[in-house]
Amino acid sequence: MKAVVYSEYGGPDVLRVADIATPTPAAKEVLVQVRAAGLNPVDWHFYRGMPLAARLMTGFGRPRRQRGVGGDFAGTIAALGRDVHGFAVGQSVFGYASNSLAQYMTVATGKTSAMNPQAVAAKPERVTFEQAASVGLAGITGLQMLRDSARVKAGQRVLIIGAGGGIGSLAVQIAKSFGAHVTGVQSAAACDLVRSLGADRVIDYAKEDFTQDIARYDAIIDNVTNRELNDVLRTLKPDGTLVPNSGGTVESGFDVRRLIATLAKRPFLKQKIAMPATKLNHADMQLLANMMAAGTLKPVLERCYPLTAVAEAFRHLETGHAHGKIVVTI
Repeated sequence: MKAVVYSEYGGPDVLRVADIATPTPAAKEVLVQVRAAGLNPVDWHFYRGMPLAARLMTGFGRPRRQRGVGGDFAGTIAALGRDVHGFAVGQSVFGYASNSLAQYMTVATGKTSAMNPQAVAAKPERVTFEQAASVGLAGITGLQMLRDSARVKAGQRVLIIGAGGGIGSLAVQIAKSFGAHVTGVQSAAACDLVRSLGADRVIDYAKEDFTQDIARYDAIIDNVTNRELNDVLRTLKPDGTLVPNSGGTVESGFDVRRLIATLAKRPFLKQKIAMPATKLNHADMQLLANMMAAGTLKPVLERCYPLTAVAEAFRHLETGHAHGKIVVTI
């Protein structure tokens, strides 16, 4: 089969399409013929080997073996492991697992480990493979930040920074489904998009500084984390919750200084700072599927690339300015 692989660390040019063996599903796995794969910032952390601590698992100077790329997927089940129940050959599915930028991939249907998170659910008929492939990791991250970290309830005021991005565009819709009043912060180019997703108010950060606004929020989901912590906390209610969620950029890397400062300050604040830890699981993937089936959650695609243009797709992702999700069709 064809698959995207890399054998050294670096920019998108280290990625290449190679012929490798088609995997065989284990007892509790399904073999999926991939139709589309969504890109996430975590993907470039792997092939770039950033931060350096991540290389402890994969090899410090260079990867210890040829490695695949990608996590989000949508496709059809081509084969079942002997102990798989609740799925059928030919069924359309979506979710998250390793090495989705390939013609075939295996996905576990049961409980998985934190070191190898996987989840799969039936794809709703009303969404395309490309749309479904954009939802997995970003959707579960947005859901868990709002529901589990910030515990958002109906009537509360929620501020989402980076509301037009991959996570933000889904988080706006999820927060609205909870009955929250949502304010989105975004560049002018995506303000109309964020408004169309249901945001009650949209702030163009080039024209208006949300940290100087009189509004106060019960929860802030910060997908950018480029403002000083004290400034952001000033916009949070005394009993509110801040959920910072950013792995840095290619240019800046991961901001360890900011993380240490945040963790040091957290015990002395009445306000809560909840550090998110996405936990992939079937129940939440199915919840996202139900929301898409009901029309409550509508995936936003900025652009689709063919598999042969995967390096170009990742170069676009690395700019950090995508509105919605970038998807590669297989």
